Amino acid sequence: MSFSTTEITSHEIISDNPIHQRLLFAYYEATNITKGQLLEVGCGVGRGIAILSEACDKYTGIDKNEQLIEQLRQTYPNALFIGQNVPPLQKIPTESYDTVVAFQVIEHIEDDNLFVKELHRVLKPEGKLIITTPNIKRSLTRNPWHVREYKAQELISLMKKYFTKLQTFGVQGNEKVEAYMEQNKKAVEKITKYDILNLQYRLPRALLQIPYDILNRMNRKKLMDSNTGLVNEIQYTDYFLDDNIETCLDFFYVAEKCNC
Repeated sequence: MSFSTTEITSHEIISDNPIHQRLLFAYYEATNITKGQLLEVGCGVGRGIAILSEACDKYTGIDKNEQLIEQLRQTYPNALFIGQNVPPLQKIPTESYDTVVAFQVIEHIEDDNLFVKELHRVLKPEGKLIITTPNIKRSLTRNPWHVREYKAQELISLMKKYFTKLQTFGVQGNEKVEAYMEQNKKAVEKITKYDILNLQYRLPRALLQIPYDILNRMNRKKLMDSNTGLVNEIQYTDYFLDDNIETCLDFFYVAEKCNC
């Protein structure tokens, strides 16, 4: 697999490990919910395909990156992969999946309202949608790869436009994770203190993506070099769910389609 930005976190890059494990946690947690025909929207590098495939009857992945999709077809011949931009989910029939997951995707979508509407459409009655996305309250800087980030209630309001049943959880980290996050916060503050004109919020996203990626990669490597043990030792089991959606790292929301 090829990786172009720090937004595509790699399990092969040691300095990415805390983020990789945090993303991996959602897949393991989802296996307690997933069943039947499963659709993953934004399957990316295929981080969780093997995990989800064990918990469903048939896995389908969709992503806009045609190169990644072709690689995944070779790696997972028993799964179905669709290459297309979303939304809409134009190649997906209505009410065709028991479970839909979209992990760390909605923050990249321009029309998030249409996105959630389409996720609802392709679910069977009583089917479940699982969405994760960063909690903006825990973001250290503007991420120019994201169209937006959400506060807890903002995402709840959006999802309740289409789903009447909604469970809200937060992805939290244990003391080891929080120690890493605190070190990362201090390192980032050393960089952002030079942004006296607040350009990270004033400039167009496209102009910030390359410098953001360079600085982010440098910062992750510096954290690894200064405390290799902490970076290396974090595992997905160091993350957990609870009901505190205000201070969590990521939102983990589970919505059920009404059988009506």
